[in-house]
Amino acid sequence: MQVYTLTNANGLKLKVTNYGAIIMELHVPDRSGALADIVLGYESVEQYAKSTPYFGATVGRVANRIDGASFELDGKRYSLCGNNGPHHLHGGKVGWDKVNWEAEQREAEAGPEIHFSYTSPDGEEGYPGTVQARTSYGLTNDNELVVTMQATTDRPTIVNMAHHTYWNLGGHGSGSIEDHELLLHADLYTPSEPVPDADPVPRGAVERVAGTPFDFRAEKAIGKELRAAGGTPAGYDHNWVVRGEADALRPVAKVKDPKSGRVLELSANQPGVQFYSGKFLDGSLRGKGASYPQYAGFCLESQKFPNAINVPAWRDQVLLVPGQTYHHRMVHRFGFE
Repeated sequence: MQVYTLTNANGLKLKVTNYGAIIMELHVPDRSGALADIVLGYESVEQYAKSTPYFGATVGRVANRIDGASFELDGKRYSLCGNNGPHHLHGGKVGWDKVNWEAEQREAEAGPEIHFSYTSPDGEEGYPGTVQARTSYGLTNDNELVVTMQATTDRPTIVNMAHHTYWNLGGHGSGSIEDHELLLHADLYTPSEPVPDADPVPRGAVERVAGTPFDFRAEKAIGKELRAAGGTPAGYDHNWVVRGEADALRPVAKVKDPKSGRVLELSANQPGVQFYSGKFLDGSLRGKGASYPQYAGFCLESQKFPNAINVPAWRDQVLLVPGQTYHHRMVHRFGFE
């Protein structure tokens, strides 16, 4: 387990580890120029290995939930670990967030980069095929965090990698993100069926956000209708359908902290984005001198649709066959207003 620090020309600092390809810290300025670490997490890598709700991790082979922890591919039924009630979540018991990746640091013209690679063997966590996975972080001199994830396989399989940082633009220990203002470039979302519950799994329905608590087409405080979103506990943990061409890099979200003025703008090339409001945090986790109560951070995980392999209209999103390359790109641009 190693820890690496990247610093761009403007003094932004990114700290990462090869364990789980995890982002441990990111320090960015507010409207007055004061730097703060806006990433929830721990002081040491050992703490991530002990217990973590996927803080800052690269998750795979398949992010989010697979209904019933099983799927069929080429006429064969594959059984996975049911690590989220009856469902499979974020790659299973030992997903890619819990393995050591090979690391290589580089200096690029745009700013410092670090590249991670991992070989997932055939049968790991029940998945078919040996997969060569890569994820990289670039901290550009334009104050962007660029996340790139790629994968290839030697036999048909399924892949849906995601980046799982918990953000709090006021600073990782500054309390609730309910007053953060969120804009999502999405007219539709994929609700769980038959009704939302604590472990929502989409099963093919696509609904309009208009007139619901899931409407973030205009900037709105996260907490304004958070409890009306339902669930136990209440809050957001849902997939939105990002407006525009599914494989094109395009705007996904904008988040602003009114107090500090910090702004995060996310672009990505995936069909969906999981917005998670940190509703399962309960104050029991402590890191970097702070405790993390409910709603202490939010996640924006661009992705293929959850449970896509079990929905005929979506399954092609997650299929990966020899000769193809899975490619996922996220651009987080930081500024202030």
